[in-house]
Amino acid sequence: MKAIVVKGDKQNPVLVWETVPDVAYGPDEVLVNVQATAVNRADLLQARGGYNPPVGASDILGLEMAGIIAAVGEDVVDWQVGDRVCALLPGGGYAEQVAVPAGMLLKLPKTWTFAQGTAVPEVWYTAYVNLFLEGELVAGETVLIHAGASGVGTAAIQLANAAEATVFITAGSDEKLLACRKLGAELAVNYKREDFLEKVLAATQGQGVDLILDPVGGSYLDRNVKALKRFGRLVNIGLLGGAHGEMNMGLVLGKRLRIMGSTLRSRPPAEKIKITEQFQSGYWPLLRSGELKPIIDTQFPIEQAQEAHQYVAQNKNVGKVILTVVPEATEEQ
Repeated sequence: MKAIVVKGDKQNPVLVWETVPDVAYGPDEVLVNVQATAVNRADLLQARGGYNPPVGASDILGLEMAGIIAAVGEDVVDWQVGDRVCALLPGGGYAEQVAVPAGMLLKLPKTWTFAQGTAVPEVWYTAYVNLFLEGELVAGETVLIHAGASGVGTAAIQLANAAEATVFITAGSDEKLLACRKLGAELAVNYKREDFLEKVLAATQGQGVDLILDPVGGSYLDRNVKALKRFGRLVNIGLLGGAHGEMNMGLVLGKRLRIMGSTLRSRPPAEKIKITEQFQSGYWPLLRSGELKPIIDTQFPIEQAQEAHQYVAQNKNVGKVILTVVPEATEEQ
């Protein structure tokens, strides 16, 4: 089969579509012909040598995919060759085929494209886990979502709205602010021109928000703590702003705040299967019905993965950037 292979050095990785060994699958797995995958920040980090896959996982890039089942393991039930599916992956998505535990699969609606399917697992699971399982967001609360126009951000806005929470976001352009407002953000702050802390406190009469979902990290730490109300929670899911920061520990104690770090990729398969099941029974029906929707910015053919990575690195996207392995017009239906 073919897959993206990372060549060059860590400062200047080169992504090449070339022949690699075929994938083996186990008795509780299915083999999927990948039709589409997507770009995530973790892929950019891994290509530069900064984010190793979990032990035992494929070292090929790609944390999600949509495709057609090509073969099923002997212990697999409820799935058959020809089923159209999408799934979260620990790696291996930038390839013609990938092995997936059967418990990780979601069945694509008949009206969905493979691009829509692959735009769901990584970012919607990440938003779901960190808003509700880690952040314990409930109706009537207010959440601040940094990088609101990202794939995770556009999913989190919609999930929080569906849970009847009030949504604030930060983003870096007027275009992105408008897109987030259309998805349901009540307050949208351009972090390049405005201080989000001032805007948040003004919008909440000085009280702050209940929950913050933050992929930025160190450079936002102090202001995040100040932006939380009593019993507030900060869930950090990334380090775009650095791994180190200062904060007022007096506020953490006095307001009885909780600060959490969270990743999805490193969780064991059993936990990911449980998350898949919870998401499938909770919010997947709203996506299937069209009440919620995956946001796709643009699509690149898999051979142009290098250009797709550059596009994401430049923060151009609103929502997901898709890599098409099989052109949509020739996909099996």
